[in-house]
Amino acid sequence: MRNKLALLGTLSIVLLISLGTFAPLLSPSAPDQQNITERLQAPSQKHLLGTDDLGRDALSRMLYSARISLTVGIVAVLIAITLGTLIGMLSGYFGGATDTILMRFVDVMLCFPTFFLLLMVLAFLEPSILNIIIVIGFTAWPGVARIVRAEVLSIKQRDFISASKLLAVSKSRIFLRHILPNVFGPILVSATLGIGDAILAESGLSFLGLGVQPPDASWGQMLSAGKEYIHIAWWLSVFPGVAILITVLSFNLLGEGIREKLNPRK
Repeated sequence: MRNKLALLGTLSIVLLISLGTFAPLLSPSAPDQQNITERLQAPSQKHLLGTDDLGRDALSRMLYSARISLTVGIVAVLIAITLGTLIGMLSGYFGGATDTILMRFVDVMLCFPTFFLLLMVLAFLEPSILNIIIVIGFTAWPGVARIVRAEVLSIKQRDFISASKLLAVSKSRIFLRHILPNVFGPILVSATLGIGDAILAESGLSFLGLGVQPPDASWGQMLSAGKEYIHIAWWLSVFPGVAILITVLSFNLLGEGIREKLNPRK
């Protein structure tokens, strides 16, 4: 509560999730409802965010897009966090050949520019929400694995871990009761910051036509459609762009706030 920026980010995230959750109740119309007679209308009392080239209400599409963009970001990060935590803990705890093999694999994954790797994989897959989530999740875990490994290497040298080994505590119990709770903080920070990155990745893929496909809507797809009319219908690009900016900034503010709170030097 003392960190005003983190609090602002949290409130923004809660608002965005609420808008996406209650989109059917808040939307003036269905997101795919067309009315050619009202195409490319500027923001007005009837259409608060204007209409697109097919006469669809931009506010309705923005609200439903929040559902998709947030879902992709959160679920993809859950996949990445699960994989990264598992591999990082195994690598850091067992060390030796296990650590060498796993970390060399992580190094290879980190050598590829993430966005170009996403493009390469999605070029061979059918563009869909599920495929986007899976691909982003399975390409975002190496950074998490490095963070978790570093934390485990530090934690396993502490006295309470040595005491547990002397008491013949099982490795699984050490993992779950002693190591995992102590790496939860960095994992939470990584997850919070990663959601913003995942939303940006989804928006970029949708902008290039490899992400969410019509009739579903996402902010990136709305940006892509709006670029054709940027000179005569600025609202089609500005509002989705602002939504992406606010969402990513909110998750970053929350992540930085959590990082400061968990920093023992503060």
